[in-house]
Amino acid sequence: MKILLTGAESLLLEPSVGQLTIEAPSTDMSYSPFHMLGSSLATCTFSVLQSWATNKNLSVDDLRVDVSWSFADKPHRVGAIKVKLEWPSLAPDLRDRAIRVAHLCGVHNTFTHPPEIAVEVAPA
Repeated sequence: MKILLTGAESLLLEPSVGQLTIEAPSTDMSYSPFHMLGSSLATCTFSVLQSWATNKNLSVDDLRVDVSWSFADKPHRVGAIKVKLEWPSLAPDLRDRAIRVAHLCGVHNTFTHPPEIAVEVAPA
């Protein structure tokens, strides 16, 4: 898989042969913690769709997952996330089903049902 940073608040995951790579349009753009968050959602979404597609004998060679987000304040955080599936070879009658499958992603469900987070300082 390849993750392309498309902006400070967006990325695109596309299938590729070999190891996972992360690319940016310039050396000025860094892979931020928010890109990592978006990458986990994109990778998880791709994985569940790939599994479903394999069972349905569908190709994911042209499946791309576009993830973008916007921020909210008080406290500063990601306030909204948009996932767009670009899958030209997917038959129109399967689009709604693919969206339902995408919602099975565990990262997606973590965002919609957030966990409790505990922060501790380890003793010396």
